[in-house]
Amino acid sequence: MTAPPATAPAVAPALRLSGVSRTFGATVALDAVDLEVSPGEVHCVLGENGAGKSTLCNIVFGSLRPSSGSVERDGEPFTPSNPADAIASGVTMVHQHFSLLPNLTVRENLLLGRGGVRLDRAGLARRLAELEEAYGLAVDPDATTGALSVGARQQVEIVKALLPRPDLILFDEPTGVLGPAEIAGFLSTVRRIADAGTAVVLITHKLAEVTQVGDRATVLRGGRVVGGGPLSELTSDDLVTLMIGREVGGLDSVLAASLGLTSPEPVGSPAATTGAAAEAPEPAGSPVPAAGPAVLEVRDLVVDATDGARTVDHLDLAVPGGSIVGIAGVEGNGQSELVSVLSGALTASAGTVTLDGTDVTAAGPGPRAALGLGVIPEDRHHDAIVGELTVAQNLLLGRLDELRRFGMLDRRAMRRRAEDLVARYDVRTAGTDAPISSLSGGNQQKAVLARELSLDPLRCVVAAHPTRGLDLGAVDGVVRRLREAAASGVAVLVVSSELSELLALCDVVHVAYRGRLLGPVPTDDPTARDQVARLMTGAVA
Repeated sequence: MTAPPATAPAVAPALRLSGVSRTFGATVALDAVDLEVSPGEVHCVLGENGAGKSTLCNIVFGSLRPSSGSVERDGEPFTPSNPADAIASGVTMVHQHFSLLPNLTVRENLLLGRGGVRLDRAGLARRLAELEEAYGLAVDPDATTGALSVGARQQVEIVKALLPRPDLILFDEPTGVLGPAEIAGFLSTVRRIADAGTAVVLITHKLAEVTQVGDRATVLRGGRVVGGGPLSELTSDDLVTLMIGREVGGLDSVLAASLGLTSPEPVGSPAATTGAAAEAPEPAGSPVPAAGPAVLEVRDLVVDATDGARTVDHLDLAVPGGSIVGIAGVEGNGQSELVSVLSGALTASAGTVTLDGTDVTAAGPGPRAALGLGVIPEDRHHDAIVGELTVAQNLLLGRLDELRRFGMLDRRAMRRRAEDLVARYDVRTAGTDAPISSLSGGNQQKAVLARELSLDPLRCVVAAHPTRGLDLGAVDGVVRRLREAAASGVAVLVVSSELSELLALCDVVHVAYRGRLLGPVPTDDPTARDQVARLMTGAVA
């Protein structure tokens, strides 16, 4: 009698959640969530801000305990008491907000918090070399972390997560701070990680990323699983409908761009480093769009870094009232330094900045805000909010003097004003006395928007990557508010690496290249995308 062929044993899921719920007081963040992730799979978790995605990741990573339900790893109960336990068990996480200490070097950050994985300097150097060879992830271990660009800091976060050779890695909106070229590289890295057998949970709202790299998807809405399955069986329309709870109609072009539903941006390959000796083409075209008088003007602006490199090189810019002007470009071409100078956080080496005809070159952020300048920084978590303060305090930063009565802070008036802003800007919060760190990333951004756009008077808004890392609903709110501001005569400047978004939102787009601005390109020109793509390579002819 011939024995039946042996059956291969079933492989236990790398991660299984069964009926997992999590409450915060009366707020239900997760409600009986079931989820399975297999080894070697990229499992995408989708949902709008506040849907419970980050809470789910934090439970798996040991930062939170579930209120009910169970978590298993490889068929065994998994109850990490803290992130160090999770790391020691082969689970790592790249957070939506940076966990690096800015005053330490990259090496010092990488040697911290390894959850029982011991690496000395030599061991770290060997592991960094392995990661660079395997994934092209190169970092400078001697660089001070706080001096790195946003994209470079995110790369350090990814390297940190890969150091201990995890068999499950969680990515919480990891591409929100990356430019298009960096996103493509990241997605390729994720695919290689999964192909090597590691299970990957990827939280993102960019459907183009999901379809490029994902195997399966789970969609959360209001803390519950509302659908999902193999991505080979789901269309983008299916996923959007599950996320927002209604049929997909004609999406606004900016919203479609934010979801990654438009054609990919031509990113070119301009040099990321700028220096005084670098050859840069002369700026093309007039810096002033054909509109009303300029509210914000920058003339002959120069920024020299401490190492002598010239990051902004005799830059001119004018933003008329009632218009939306965009700045595109690969990160590292002077955009971040320009925004810092405009906000008053960085002093220019030369040149002038005027707001409504007033020279504010030497003015700090406070006087500029008093003149009507609202600023939405590119790193909201680091530069725009104070996580330890309440929602109300963050909404009214810089305006507390207006709320004093007989020399004392009028807390009742403060609460009324904060509640009005929360209602007007649809900030989802348990209350204005809740810490702003308890809000989802999208709601934190809406709070920043509420504070900056409610300035009285408001004459100009400088918004750096205002929709970065936001879901469809939050993007809709940001775009609508910026358009309303421009319609009321406010000058709006938007800096972004999302070219499709800029072309859909702005009247004209400049391109940052080696510290200068090329263009502008009118966005109603049918060849605008091709023109901007050429300028991103430095071509001006």
